[in-house]
Amino acid sequence: MDYQNLKIPRHVGIIVDGNGRWAEERGRKRSYGHQKGSENLERLSRYILTKTGVEILSVYVFSTENFKRSVEEVDYLMGLFTKKFKNDAKKYKRENIKIVFSGRREPLKEEVLKTMDEITEMTKNNTGGILNFCLNYGGHAEIVDATLKIYHDLESGKIDHLDEEIFSKYLYHDLPPIDFLIRTSGEYRISNFMLWQASYAEFYFPKTYFPDFDEKEFDHAILEYTARDRRFGGIDYEKTNH
Repeated sequence: MDYQNLKIPRHVGIIVDGNGRWAEERGRKRSYGHQKGSENLERLSRYILTKTGVEILSVYVFSTENFKRSVEEVDYLMGLFTKKFKNDAKKYKRENIKIVFSGRREPLKEEVLKTMDEITEMTKNNTGGILNFCLNYGGHAEIVDATLKIYHDLESGKIDHLDEEIFSKYLYHDLPPIDFLIRTSGEYRISNFMLWQASYAEFYFPKTYFPDFDEKEFDHAILEYTARDRRFGGIDYEKTNH
């Protein structure tokens, strides 16, 4: 699709949802859905960041609440993350994509943390786009963690006042607001995802499960985004923020 005449969101967020149900509807284990979802995420993220003009892509791949799932499923996901980060690092490096992670490091296992740190280091100087993996992430947790850091810096005199711009810099990463938030699978909620950053995002809830949310599905989403008239307190959002 020709993206030149479309409105392109600078920062896109995707809540990766429906992998397990996609597999179960096919008579397969949930782990098969997670595998296929991870393969799609690698393809889709490279397409979004190299072909469409989107500068930042934040993907919600594992929430703080996901640790409540069965030990078997959590262990499989952690192993899958480790494997995919190792296997895909060179692809992201080659395509000039910078990888960052948002979320709490505890209680992630050392092997997962080591792989995360390695791909972060390998791609830190890339300038072609930012892929933000939200792993062991929660929007409430991010705001609490930012508040604790701010309290420490106020007490120590490192900062002497606080406003929204300063607060944003204390989040896991100082990224621009999300313009377009997509949640696959047909669920109509954002499940504690980037609450601060998504305050004026446009929402899109396709019924497609994530393993099937491919490049054509994303193209359709951008057409939907282009057709919308974004407003910010009654003022044209695009004119005031881009």
